[in-house]
Amino acid sequence: MRMVFRWFGEGNDTVTLGQIRQIPGVEGIVWALHDIPAGEEWPLERMLEIKKQADEYGFHTEVVESVNVHEDIKLGLPTRDNYIDNYKKTIERLAKVGVKVICYNFMPVFDWIRTHLFEPLADNSTALFYDKAKIDSMNNPEELVRVINENPDFTMPGWEPARMKRLPALFEAYKNVTEEDLWNNLRYFLEQIIPVCESNDIQMALHPDDPPWSLFGLPRIITDRDNIRRLLSLVDSPYNGVTLCSGSLGINPNNHVADMVREFADRIPFAHIRNVRLYDNGNFIETSHRSQDGTLDICDIVKAYHEKGFTGYARPDHGRQIWNEQCRPGYGLYDRALGIMYLWGIWDSLERTKRGAAACMQST
Repeated sequence: MRMVFRWFGEGNDTVTLGQIRQIPGVEGIVWALHDIPAGEEWPLERMLEIKKQADEYGFHTEVVESVNVHEDIKLGLPTRDNYIDNYKKTIERLAKVGVKVICYNFMPVFDWIRTHLFEPLADNSTALFYDKAKIDSMNNPEELVRVINENPDFTMPGWEPARMKRLPALFEAYKNVTEEDLWNNLRYFLEQIIPVCESNDIQMALHPDDPPWSLFGLPRIITDRDNIRRLLSLVDSPYNGVTLCSGSLGINPNNHVADMVREFADRIPFAHIRNVRLYDNGNFIETSHRSQDGTLDICDIVKAYHEKGFTGYARPDHGRQIWNEQCRPGYGLYDRALGIMYLWGIWDSLERTKRGAAACMQST
C-alpha cells in the first residue's frame, strides 16, 4: 500500500506540503489543476509547476484527482469528440510529469451530495452529513447549491460556482438521458481514451457515485458490485480500473466493501478509505476512520487489501473537523493524519502477523 494525501495546491489549501511531510508514510500528493474547467486541455507548464513544488518536499505526483469529464461526453453530444481529444492530450502531458493514475467520475451534474458541511458529532467535532428527508423533499436542487456554497473561503470539488450557474440547463439536457444511455456514453469515452492510457502507462480509476443511487431524476450507474463488473468489462484492459471508495459504496448497506476489494483488487489502482455512520432513516454522517466509530469495518477492508498484496495508492478520504481547525470541510490536516496512522496501525499489525506465521512455518 502506497500512502498519498490529497492537496489542493498553494493558495487553495489550508494544509501545507511541509505539514503533510510530517505524516509518517506519506509518499505522494494527490493533486489537480482545479481552476481548469472540465473539457479544457491541461497546460504542461502548470503540471511542471506542481511537480516542482512536490519535489521540494520529496513527494511524487503520480496520482491526479480529478481530470473532470465534460458533461457533453456524459450526454453523448456531437461535441464530445472535441472534449475527448482534449482529454487525450492531457493524458499525454500528464505522462510527461510521471502520473500513473487518473481518478475521475462519470456522475451527471453533481460529483457528490451532502446536505450539511459541519454537522456536529457527539464529541463536538463536525463532519459532512446527508439528510435523506431533506433531499427527498427538496423541489429545487439550487437550494442544495446554496448550502454547499455557504462555505465561501474554500470551493468544494465538484461544486465550483461557475459550473453550478449552468444548473438549469444541465438538468434540461439530462431530462431524457437513461442509465443505459450513460453506460453507452461511458463505453464510448473509454474506447477512445484507454488506448492512449496504455501507450502512456496511465491507469484510469473511476470513482463510484456518491451517494450510490439516483437523485433528482439524474441517472447514476457506478453504485454496486455488479456495476463495477460491468464497468471493467466495457474495455477489458488493466488500464480501465476503479477508485474503490469505501465511504461512497458503503453508504448502501447491501454493498460489502471488503468483498469488493477481494474481487477487484487487480483493477484497483487507487483506494479511498473512510468510514461512515449509517442510520435507519437513510441519513448518514462521516466519522473518524476507526471501525468502532462508524458502520463500516475498516479493519476488514484494510485486511482485504493486505490479503491481496495491494501495492496501489491509498489515501484517507475525508475527515472530521477537529481541534477548531479552519479548513475545507472534509479536508483538514488533523483528522486525515489520524486516519493515516489508524490505517498504518492495521497494516503494520497484519504485516507482523504475516512475518510471524512465516517464521513459524520455517521453524517447523
